Amino acid sequence: MTAHINPAEAARLVEQEPAQAVMRLRDAVAADPRNAGAWRLLARALRNVGQEEDAAEADLNGVRATAFEPEMVAIAAAMLENDLPQAEARLRQRLRAQPTDVAAIRLMAELAARIGRLADAEKLLHRALELAPGFVAARANLAGILNKQHRYAEAIAELDIVAAAGGDLESRNLRAAVLGRTGDYEEAARLYGELTQAFPGHARIWMSYGHVLKTIGRQDDSIAAYRKALECQADLGEVWWSLANLKTVSFDEGDVAAMEAALAGDPPPLEEDRLHLHFALGKAYADHGEIEPSFRHYAQGNAMRSAQLGYDAGVVSAQVDSVIATLTPQFVSERQGWGDPAPDPVFILGLPRAGSTLIEQILASHSQVEGTMELPDIPAMAMREARAMGLRPQDWPDAVAAMDAGKLAALGAEFLDRTRIQRKTDKPFYIDKLPNNWAYAGFIHLILPNARIIDARRHPLDCCFSNFRQHFAKGQGFTYDLADIGRYYADYVRAMDHYDRVLPGRIHRVIHEELLDDPEAVVRAMLAYLGLPFEEACLEFHRNRRAVRTASSEQVRRPINRDGVGQWVPYEKWLGPLLQSLGDLTETYGRKAGRIVTA
Repeated sequence: MTAHINPAEAARLVEQEPAQAVMRLRDAVAADPRNAGAWRLLARALRNVGQEEDAAEADLNGVRATAFEPEMVAIAAAMLENDLPQAEARLRQRLRAQPTDVAAIRLMAELAARIGRLADAEKLLHRALELAPGFVAARANLAGILNKQHRYAEAIAELDIVAAAGGDLESRNLRAAVLGRTGDYEEAARLYGELTQAFPGHARIWMSYGHVLKTIGRQDDSIAAYRKALECQADLGEVWWSLANLKTVSFDEGDVAAMEAALAGDPPPLEEDRLHLHFALGKAYADHGEIEPSFRHYAQGNAMRSAQLGYDAGVVSAQVDSVIATLTPQFVSERQGWGDPAPDPVFILGLPRAGSTLIEQILASHSQVEGTMELPDIPAMAMREARAMGLRPQDWPDAVAAMDAGKLAALGAEFLDRTRIQRKTDKPFYIDKLPNNWAYAGFIHLILPNARIIDARRHPLDCCFSNFRQHFAKGQGFTYDLADIGRYYADYVRAMDHYDRVLPGRIHRVIHEELLDDPEAVVRAMLAYLGLPFEEACLEFHRNRRAVRTASSEQVRRPINRDGVGQWVPYEKWLGPLLQSLGDLTETYGRKAGRIVTA
């Protein structure tokens, strides 16, 4: 280590004579400030004598010192080039030799996160912080990992510590994003506002600011923020798509020219920007009635996204087969009354773009119902339980078949606990409107037998083509191919038909076209299903200024209208794969209580 002390002697002094170790190690790092090992030992010695602030500073100096070591430079280069096998091999070798090197531990956590091993990344970051509690960058990384696992309260707790230490742009940005996920939109908007003032040329901060402003209904401010982002980076495709995604905003000829110029840029935009630009141009040309270039851009954007995701339609079909085979009348009868008895949650499910946001806005205008957002918890819990039994994630029906009453009740209680952070009022009911929950409706019934479930259903061509025109921030891999969308819709109807047979009356269906035709009758029926009295505010839902996160946020701030009906018609000649997958569902999609509803 230095001429004064060798590593073994230093380690002994740190534990047995820490005061002396502090003096010797201070001399060592003064003589060689790039001696990372000496800094790490000094931090331990300082903690042993109660000098926590100095210890934290020593930790950070140790991390900084590793940046100059050739081995760490090589590891960082491999990470930068995304050569993860090489980086992992070098990191493992380094940690065998230096198991307390927190900088290397943090890099190993980053590597684990990149390949989706979030639990491993979390453990590694906890270890780094155990060794170096003042390692703020590792703590910020931990907050990011917790956020990815939807553990928002824990993420905020870590970010509080980061903020107390000063925080950097990335951690402040993450804090605002997490607040958005927990429904603290006004605070998130305040933080983003501060960040735009501190970093006025940062396009993505302006974009994030625009997202949260849209959510809380400040549309003009949202548009201004998006336009500011484009001033900073004209080819940032997600911003163009965010403007298109407001639905109520129309692009002018200058916007179309700017987007086409961005696509043709030299060098070309990144792939993510290009696909967003294609979706935005699809909307822009549609605004001008130019259907052929509109469809061409939608098709190009969808093809790019489909190639990225590699969606397999057979997985969903097999899951529905499993639901039908497992959740038989006898199976559900034997489990009657199992699960947690709480009646609080109201699930609105179906396909995206089927009118679920409108239904949520209507119900959230009732004095006894709180709207939250699309919560990820039900799919996460179902897939976790399947994996815990060594099954594929989609095999959750096999997992629940092995559960007793106590396990199902515990899962129901877990859902209530996990979603408590989303509740901002003391209203007795709250909504989870994740549309994909249709695939887990049986799971919901088993763990929360008294929860209400509403199936939002829309004409398949309106619904499916609306999905094809929509680029989703994440998930919804079925929406990027016309045949896949039709098959997904058919599987959804097949599952709902099964639940109608084995659990008659359990799921309340709302046909979107019926809601447009006779809002009061449909709203009264929904409220009767929930056991709630009718309130006029439910028909005045567009006056409700609550935050709305979905793509329909601006549409549900207007009275009921038929603007979205028949938008597929001009594109009909290109919709052959969709029509073939749907079969007769274009006529029978509204099957309800033994009758057929057609558009």
